[in-house]
Amino acid sequence: MSDPRIPLLPEADAKRAAEEAGVVEAIASLNIFRVLLRHPKLAKQVNDLLMTLLFKGRLDARLRELVIMRIGWSTGSVYEWTQHWRIALGLGVTEEELLAVRDWPAHSEWSPADRAVLAATDDTLAHGAVSPATWAECETAIPGVEERLELLAAIGAWRMISQILRSLDIPLEDGVEAWPPDGVSPR
Repeated sequence: MSDPRIPLLPEADAKRAAEEAGVVEAIASLNIFRVLLRHPKLAKQVNDLLMTLLFKGRLDARLRELVIMRIGWSTGSVYEWTQHWRIALGLGVTEEELLAVRDWPAHSEWSPADRAVLAATDDTLAHGAVSPATWAECETAIPGVEERLELLAAIGAWRMISQILRSLDIPLEDGVEAWPPDGVSPR
């Protein structure tokens, strides 16, 4: 992979900038934040949105990770797919399910909620909005208003992250293998 379009901050500088901006120190060493922390106010806002959705959210974490993995695959974001592969496995999403995200309509074992969030993700990526039919599926499968709002926020947030990662050519961290588990990437 080529060098990022905006150079990474050295890790020590990124950690210092994270502390000053109120960004979680643990993520300051991630390459995306080593770039975003060149604009501390922006990094703080991105941090707050992602931390809310990741750790304080009401949307089921498994569903959120299916959304992120689908976005990573559909947009060709090696960084997003690779980073969230480990996170999703840690949350109990199986390797079979993660691989099925690649062609999710062909997988017969999804729950109604799984199918609804994956369809909502595809609708948004393709048309900029969730279709009425898919929204009806979401209302049935995810009855909470807050959860449905978070679903839309998660789709938008990780779509934005994918765009940043890909536009800036942000590389994976050293030693991280791309496109787990098989190295296959989208065309």
